[in-house]
Amino acid sequence: MSESLAMRAPGGDLSGAGAGAEAPAPAGRPRRGVDWRKLLEIAVLAGPGILIFLTFVIVPVVMAAYYGFYRWNGYGTPTDFVFLDNYRLILTDQNFREALGHNFFIVVASLVLQGPAAVLMALMLNQKMRGRSLIRVLIFVPYVIAEVIVGTGWSLMLQTTGAVNDMLEKLGLSGWAVDWIADPDVAIWSLMVIISWKYIGFAVILFLAGLQSIPEELYEAASIDGASYWQMQFRITLPLLGPTIRIWAFLSIIGSLQLFDLVYIIWGQYVSDTAGTSTMATYMVTYGRNAGAFGYGNAVAVVLFIISLTIALIYQRYVLRRDTEGALTERKK
Repeated sequence: MSESLAMRAPGGDLSGAGAGAEAPAPAGRPRRGVDWRKLLEIAVLAGPGILIFLTFVIVPVVMAAYYGFYRWNGYGTPTDFVFLDNYRLILTDQNFREALGHNFFIVVASLVLQGPAAVLMALMLNQKMRGRSLIRVLIFVPYVIAEVIVGTGWSLMLQTTGAVNDMLEKLGLSGWAVDWIADPDVAIWSLMVIISWKYIGFAVILFLAGLQSIPEELYEAASIDGASYWQMQFRITLPLLGPTIRIWAFLSIIGSLQLFDLVYIIWGQYVSDTAGTSTMATYMVTYGRNAGAFGYGNAVAVVLFIISLTIALIYQRYVLRRDTEGALTERKK
């Protein structure tokens, strides 16, 4: 009898050694409880940043979208609901279209003027030379100077009786003296000179940091193979500096779309329209806050936000995608 029972036991253990053993637990992942300590650490470390982001970014965007549907003077609760009338007026206003065109001109001109110049200056300052550190500091100094100081200084120099025209007269080039601020034919180029002077230092420092990550062995191997200096720059430096250039271009594009302070300080709220240097941001302040049309100004802010966000997403999707995937030479299979 006992022998037959033993035969029925799992595995047919006749000795009865496994008779008292428990059946194995079913296969599967073990359940894990909530790691409250980890959640608390995340909340303590990320909570303040998320709260600040929600308070000063998300909430203002939502409120601007809300006020953009009203004709509102900035006092009390908005009651005059106009739905999309503000946006229709924005898209049909010639001044806004001109400001939009100025923004896109600044975007393209900034990339064309600052990019190549910054790369050449970074290549020069990456060489061993006397006074290299001092030159780097001098190039970067304009970037850290406040826009108010830069705008005020340049506006004084570019006046008809300013330092620039005075220097031209002393050099015998009085025929070149023009109204650098009010003349519509040259005002936008005066703005580009100021922007390039101020922000090119940031691009140079960024490119210098990218150059430091390029292995020196690549240049040594290319030199042994007989490559010239410029061949090495085009075949080695520029391709490996590509991610840094693309990041700088992204920052330059977004900054150009949101340009406000230098234009507003130098040209003011009304001269910028006639001089051809207005931007979407100066348009928003001039025809929104200064005109007492806060609902309209909020609608302009929403349009500016949508344009910047759309361009940023497109740029990230088609330009930065290769860098964000973490591969420079291999494609996703």
